[in-house]
Amino acid sequence: MKLNKRLITIGLLILVLAIALKFIWTFLKNLKPDDFHPAAVIFVMDSSASNQNRLPEQKKMLRQICNLLDPEDQIKILRVSEDAYLIYEGSPMNGSTITKSMDAFTQYDENDYGTAYGEGLKKAFSHALTMKKEGYVPAVVVIGDLENEGSVEKQINWDTLPQNVEKTKEYAPDISMMFLDAHPAKLDLVKEKLTPVLGENKLIVSPEQNVDKSIRKFLHAIGR
Repeated sequence: MKLNKRLITIGLLILVLAIALKFIWTFLKNLKPDDFHPAAVIFVMDSSASNQNRLPEQKKMLRQICNLLDPEDQIKILRVSEDAYLIYEGSPMNGSTITKSMDAFTQYDENDYGTAYGEGLKKAFSHALTMKKEGYVPAVVVIGDLENEGSVEKQINWDTLPQNVEKTKEYAPDISMMFLDAHPAKLDLVKEKLTPVLGENKLIVSPEQNVDKSIRKFLHAIGR
């Protein structure tokens, strides 16, 4: 009698274990592979004399974005004024180094009146294509007032910018762009020129009043 009870108990345990293993196998079989791809975010930051009043807040915006990125992501920061050049590249997690780089190379200079946004975007697209080849999801974030000042050949040409973005998309179809903290009239021009190329989901624009919400939308655009 005891032997029969023991056999029944063992049989029930085997049945429960078999059902549990079946559920686990089904779950593992239907589990989708991780779709995570590291992002490469190229910042174009205006440090010209005309943008100095907003610069401290804009630095905070940049650091806010970095804090929300993944340790596997990479960033580059291009400083834009009379000229455009790289002042940082590396992990978004290196907060102290990022802050030191921005403080050192975005200081006020009364002679830096121009805004070489066109030159900065040209370099940003080049970096984006390089990072795409390395397996990153590229994005360009422009932080500044978008005013065209100084040398005309270094300014944004709004008529040719859509074509340049279209050419970049040929090799990096998943590229996103975000423009932060410019006047709504300038951001409206961005939407007019680039929405037909990038679409609503890959182009994010925001004045200072809506930055937090726009950053969340940007994170979704790069696959977060």
